[in-house]
This record gives sequence, C-alpha cells and structure tokens, in this order.
Amino acid sequence: MPVALVKNIGLTTTTTAGFTSSIDEPTAAANQNQLMMTGNWFAATSTNGGGAWAHVDPFTIFPASAGGFCCDQIVLYNPRHQIWVWLLQYIAVSGGNNLFRLAVSRTASFGNWYYWDFNPQNLNPAWTTMWFDYPDMAFTDNNLFVTFNGFSGQAWQRAFVFRFPLATLAAGTGLGYNWWSTTGNGSLRLCHGAGATMHFGSHNSTSQIRVFDWPDASTNLTWQDVNVRAWSGGPYTSGPAAGGQNWLGRVDPRITGAWVGGGQIGFMWTASADAGHPFAYIRVCRINEVTKALVDEPDIWGNRGVWAYPAAAPNSAGQVGFSAFYGGSTNHHPAHAVGVRDATAWSTVLTASSTNDPATAAWGDYLSCVAHFNTTTHWVASGYTLQGGTARTNVEPRYVEFQ
Repeated sequence: MPVALVKNIGLTTTTTAGFTSSIDEPTAAANQNQLMMTGNWFAATSTNGGGAWAHVDPFTIFPASAGGFCCDQIVLYNPRHQIWVWLLQYIAVSGGNNLFRLAVSRTASFGNWYYWDFNPQNLNPAWTTMWFDYPDMAFTDNNLFVTFNGFSGQAWQRAFVFRFPLATLAAGTGLGYNWWSTTGNGSLRLCHGAGATMHFGSHNSTSQIRVFDWPDASTNLTWQDVNVRAWSGGPYTSGPAAGGQNWLGRVDPRITGAWVGGGQIGFMWTASADAGHPFAYIRVCRINEVTKALVDEPDIWGNRGVWAYPAAAPNSAGQVGFSAFYGGSTNHHPAHAVGVRDATAWSTVLTASSTNDPATAAWGDYLSCVAHFNTTTHWVASGYTLQGGTARTNVEPRYVEFQ
C-alpha cells in the first residue's frame, strides 16, 4: 500500500524563533484545523490547518519555576474530552529537584492554558536530589499516562509512571492521581491506541521485553516477560560515506515506538548492524495483547542505509503508522521518513532529506506519531532535517500528515 503525504510542512525560523537543535525531539498533534508542534526549544500552533503558524515561547508563556524551562516537551490532543495536553520539563535547581508541568487547553479556547506542577518530593520527601528526564505520554479511555526516568546527579535511580484522570484534567479542578515506580526497568514506553488498559514496555535484555499492563479499572499493574530474537545494541554508525559525520553517535536501544491495536501490542527500537543487517535498523516485535505470546518480528531495514529513532501509532482502522529517520548509503545525511504496515509489508516515503550532516555526532532522541483527529485513518508525525548548513537555525522541524 503506497503511503500518501497529505501535509508536509517545514517550519520556518520565524515560527521557531531559531530555538531549534540537532537534538530537536519534536512532537506534533492535530484537532481538525488546530495543530500544535513542540521541540527543543520551541512550540508553535496553527488554527487554519497549517496554512499559518504562530510561535509560542515555552520559556515565557508560563511563570518561571525550579531552574526554568529546560528542553523536553510532548503535546497530545484528546478528542473525547476536547483538550490539548502539553508536558514541559524544567531544569533541576543546583543539586536538587526539577519538575514537570502539565498544561491543558480546551478546544474552545485553544492557546489559553492552565497547569499543574509535579516534583519528586511530592512523591517522597526524601527524594531531595531526584530529577525527572526523558518523558513519554499517552492516553487510555479514561486516563492520561506519563512516564519519566528519575536521576540523582547523573546516576539513574528509577522509572516513574503517573496516571491522571482525563475528566479532572478537562475540568481544571484539584487533580488526584496514581503513580508507581520501579528500579528494575528504565525508559518505560507507553502504547498509543490504548483502550481500557495502558500497556507499556522496557527491555530486560537484548532478548527479552517486559510488558506492563495498568487497567483503568485498577490501582494495580501487572507485567509479563516476552522473549524476542536477540539483537545488538551498539556501536551505531550512520553510513559508509567517507568523511561523513556519524549522526547515530548518541543513539541507544531504548524503546521509542509503542502501540496497541487489532489485538496486538507493538514495540520498536533502534538496533545496530549485525550479520543479517548491514546497517542500523528498526527492530519491531508484535505481541498478542491478551496472551502476551510473540506474534512476529517485522523489522524495518534495508541494504541501502540506516533506519533509526522510530515512533509509532495505530489509526482507527488498526493499521500501524510510523515516523523515523533514514540515511542512505550514497547520501547518508539524515532524512525523515514515514511509513505504514499493511498485511504483509512496510511501505515508506521520505518527507525531506538533509543537505548536511550535523556539526557533531548527535541526533535524536525521539520523534512522535499519533492518530489524526478528526480524520482518524490518518496519522500526524513529527520530524526534522538540516537545510543549508549545520547551525541550529538550519534545523527545519517538519509537521507531517499521512495516510
């Protein structure tokens, strides 16, 4: 099935105010003609389907807190409650905590935000040096789920899962919530497309994934370990071009794509080249949602270049779409691509190719891919490339709608 690009929009430096990075970490979402995109270190909105965009400054739109706005952001739209949810990560104060901010805007007043802040010491007063990093965010029928890693200094301590009731977020009243943490698994990745139960996953090893279930109807979660085909987690190289920058120099094997649909849970991550794959590629596994039996492993790879940094989501028909970076063997500058899985194969298309490698061996850390609202058979994806140079102002974030 060929992939069709419905919208493929590069944001200008006027829209981003030049606050972009080769570690851009963009996310995007849509509600009919209301669109929003975030990245390092900008946000932007459109109210006419992407015909015009307005810059939103995450440093100044809210009051300063902790050490000030930092970097990581995620934006989602929830059609059931007609709200936008914007997550922002703040800087840790010297030797201490940071916080994350959950901001909500109702559809009828898009751009007017109210918010709540969450600090590690809200969870445990003894966590005086803990700080949150590397967020993820997804919905079930009734709840918003948020995950973070927790660090003390530069040492990983634990991973967190928060569950916030969507009805309360929409009402803007006092926000009760549940949370859980683990010291056994990090970088927990939430599934897009969840219904009454949130599924999320993390690697136990290079041959096993731990799959967690947290039903809306329960305060407790469970997990089950699933064996997968062994894979390699490094080193990563971006291509054979002589003298080229290794833009996969900081990639790692954390799960970056997760979805549930059609009775299957899926996970994606970046694996390094091995005997069966000449370049870095996207490992994919699909698991039966009920039994947790491994269904198949339809990896995304090729003989002509690397695939990396996948994000994924189902559409309303249960098909899986994804967003990722690609680097070919002849022009290995990072390009952005989207794709769709039919019954037997992946179909992909490039949205844009970079004219340059980044100045340093750094790219990533994540992209986004979500179902479009209200054209729910479509997907909305984020990406970026370098255009005309290597400065941060040459980074062009990209809003993509595809089917």
